[in-house]
Amino acid sequence: MEKVTLEILKKAANNLMFDMSSEQYNTLLNEFDVILEQMNIIGTLQGIDEVEPMTFPFDVSIDYLREDIPSEPLSQNEALKNAHDVVLGQIKLPKVVH
Repeated sequence: MEKVTLEILKKAANNLMFDMSSEQYNTLLNEFDVILEQMNIIGTLQGIDEVEPMTFPFDVSIDYLREDIPSEPLSQNEALKNAHDVVLGQIKLPKVVH
């Protein structure tokens, strides 16, 4: 497995448009070292390839959801009646990307 370096972390942070202090980068590097070491230990266990991966630890049933029954949709006027700013039948929102 590829070692996580400071350069990789800084590139990832730059791609995600944020930055961290040197102390935070060092903490994250140390945490990645621990995680990679744990993954190496797990990889040395005998018979690990024969174990079926666990997708979720609990049985889940979704019986609390209502039945999806089609009904008459709202008219455009009814759907837009509570909107603050409507332009040409569409809700106008503030710009979020600069």
